Amino acid sequence: MVILGSASDFKVAEKSIGILEILGISYDVRVASAHRTHEKVKKIVEESTANGVEVFIGIAGLSAHLPGIIAANTHKPVVGVPVSVKLGGLDALFATVQMPVGAPVATVGIDRGENGAILAAQMVGIHDPLIRTKLSKMRREFFFKIKKDEEKLSEKLTGNHYSRHSFEIDELEDSNEDNLSDYDDPKYPDVAVIAGSYSDIKVAKKTTLFLEKMKISYVTTVMSPIRHPKKFESYMEETKAVKIYIAISGLSAHVTGAVVAFTEKPVIGVPCAIRLDGMDALLSMVNMPPGVPVATLGIDSGGNAALLAAEMLGMGNYRIKHELLMFKDNMNCQG
Repeated sequence: MVILGSASDFKVAEKSIGILEILGISYDVRVASAHRTHEKVKKIVEESTANGVEVFIGIAGLSAHLPGIIAANTHKPVVGVPVSVKLGGLDALFATVQMPVGAPVATVGIDRGENGAILAAQMVGIHDPLIRTKLSKMRREFFFKIKKDEEKLSEKLTGNHYSRHSFEIDELEDSNEDNLSDYDDPKYPDVAVIAGSYSDIKVAKKTTLFLEKMKISYVTTVMSPIRHPKKFESYMEETKAVKIYIAISGLSAHVTGAVVAFTEKPVIGVPCAIRLDGMDALLSMVNMPPGVPVATLGIDSGGNAALLAAEMLGMGNYRIKHELLMFKDNMNCQG
């Protein structure tokens, strides 16, 4: 279900629709304002949830509270796409991503409607092998597009000292193999939690605490793709059969970018406040190029990362869905 805060957001929504059409994912599009038609948003979300909608995509600009209102009224995952109307879209980005514990919004980059749809498809693909296969094909097409772009660029380089070097690079393999083989093998955990450094441990512990409470299996490590690139690559190979990655990182947040480079599974990103109150980590984490979205959450929102993972897994697992609803009910009672 794609919900726009205003008809003026349709240009961004078209990017999402184009991806959903390519992947053959059924969708509906509605226009409803979180502030001007609050009850309409609530009714759309509640009825859609009851009727089997798996993922919501909320697209809005300015004080973009729409994705948050959607998240407040469903246990299904919500993808937020902030729209650039004023302030370069930063107002919408902050309103979308900085959600309180209990209502996570998986935020993608400003105006990145295509990444919003790809992320939604990755969520559906956790329980749908056909969608995983189509996503893998789309990933290969992005690879070949960049290869063609490089070839076009080389034709324009005519300097006297330009020297073209040839590199033997294997064509992108059918990386969907890791999505299909051993995917539901119980010996593999559901979630891999990766902290970029020991300074991120406090947020990572919050994530694993929530996963424990909802009885979701996980594996966790501390590893930097910058300091230990070969070790990081080996770890990604070892964990390729998990369903979801949660990457927790401060500073320039290279961890999430490194994870999405190695997997087609959903990647949840949690920026940490190490410097600049976490703004550096947030902005480098969320603004990913087309094809490789990171489901970015608010700064230090380790608990919401676990809840978002549970919402994704609960789409096809009744036990996890039950644990999620129980956990959210307890949070509401304590609140």
